[in-house]
Amino acid sequence: MSSELDLQPVECFPSNEPVLLAYQVRWFNDESEVKIAEKSRRTGLTWAEAASNVVTAAKPKARGGSSVYYVGSKQEMALEYIAAVALFAKAFNQIASATEQGIFKDEEGSKEILSYTVRFPNSGFKITALSSRPSNLRGMQGDVVLDEFAFQDKPAELLKAAIALTMWGNRVRIISTHNGADNNYNTLICDARAGRNDYSIHRITLDDALADGLYKRICYVTGKQWSAEAEALWRANLIKRSPSKEAADEEFFCVPNQSGGAYLSRLMIEAAMIPAPVIRYKGTEAFNALPEHIRFADINDWCEAELKPLLSALNPLLQHCLGEDFARKGDLTVMLPMAIEQNLNRTVPFIVELFNLPFKNQEQILYYLIDRLPRFIGAALDARGNGQYLAEQAGYKYGSCIQQVMLTQAFYLENFPKLKAAFEDNHLSIPKDADVLSDLRAVQLVAGIPKVPDVRTGEDKDRHGDVAIALLMAWFASIMDAAEYRYIPVLQIKTGDDDNCQRTIHTTAGFAHSKRSW
Repeated sequence: MSSELDLQPVECFPSNEPVLLAYQVRWFNDESEVKIAEKSRRTGLTWAEAASNVVTAAKPKARGGSSVYYVGSKQEMALEYIAAVALFAKAFNQIASATEQGIFKDEEGSKEILSYTVRFPNSGFKITALSSRPSNLRGMQGDVVLDEFAFQDKPAELLKAAIALTMWGNRVRIISTHNGADNNYNTLICDARAGRNDYSIHRITLDDALADGLYKRICYVTGKQWSAEAEALWRANLIKRSPSKEAADEEFFCVPNQSGGAYLSRLMIEAAMIPAPVIRYKGTEAFNALPEHIRFADINDWCEAELKPLLSALNPLLQHCLGEDFARKGDLTVMLPMAIEQNLNRTVPFIVELFNLPFKNQEQILYYLIDRLPRFIGAALDARGNGQYLAEQAGYKYGSCIQQVMLTQAFYLENFPKLKAAFEDNHLSIPKDADVLSDLRAVQLVAGIPKVPDVRTGEDKDRHGDVAIALLMAWFASIMDAAEYRYIPVLQIKTGDDDNCQRTIHTTAGFAHSKRSW
């Protein structure tokens, strides 16, 4: 059966402003085969998706047009979505049919589900919204929108059926707030951030949406006067009305419930540990007061005695990189070489820890390491605060293979999951050392973001997760698209007719980028 629904479009956005807010535009413009919106409640991602779907369904097949199937978790969601579709069809001046109500049966034919369809006669495609959770999408062909995916009854089965449609060029859009840390939806996001799949991730917290004008748009729609004070009060009241802080974090700030605690388990870390040295140097006030040339000579002797044997033992056929976490006083500077094995596993052959050492001597040790790492492809250096000096100088010396990293929450969110996946998949080996274990155990999930909180670690509370950051930086350096950086000697060329008449052309030797294997 079919009938026309009373879903007349209404104007609900300012005529002198863009229809979509900035975060909605970023979602609209992302043409990834599979993309996920990890979002705060009621931020309008379904609205933006409806706009995108109208554009898709209105286009002919030759221009990438397709039917679209929307799967929500209840009838009200389907009605709200199809109303947005009707609104955008009118706003975009697209010829569309009246909304039809029909019956959809699941594959087994055991469940009847209300459906709402808008057809686009010029393209021959349609947009269909399903009012509840079908067991699968088999037999359909088109783009698929899975809304509030974390609240679906059988999300794994639903996604499996949806992903199959990408075989013929269709796309899958997954939109949801969180529903617990162990939910299939959160697993998908963690796997995407770890690089186990190629899904595109959009994270929109309440604060992200507010920064892009969400409350201003709410004020326009509800007829209220916007002010910064009113927005701050609205936000505070929204959080205050939540039943708990954990509920507010999950609903508005993309933090799955029960997501706190240690990020890397002790068992996981110890399983990756191998016998390998941790070389430590602790500067003294007496040493630091010495003239620079004396300190330089002493540190050079230390490097020759402690580091040269370890560097000489490295496999010259393997590529190497380096990660560094900088500190001058209080915390440690950690320099962590990493070998990329033939099977693409990563091995940390040794770690260098420096405490209370002058800038110039830290620079000296860094250069000593980089100059002797076989098939060196790059380094990621901590460029925060005082670390910016060392990162900048290394950049001048070695060029673009040095990544000067400003450690931010976004950097942690993007890269820590990849490092964790390396532990989980047994793709990483690190030195067996109690302080290394302590530093890695210091990584915590804070508001859903893995990071080292402001707490001291180690037996004497004199550490701050320094090895964890250096390891993260080394892993980041190991996956950079970088060329090798190595010393190439230039041969001397002799000219003349005989040994009594010859002239040596003096040439310089330097470093060069090379993509050739040795």
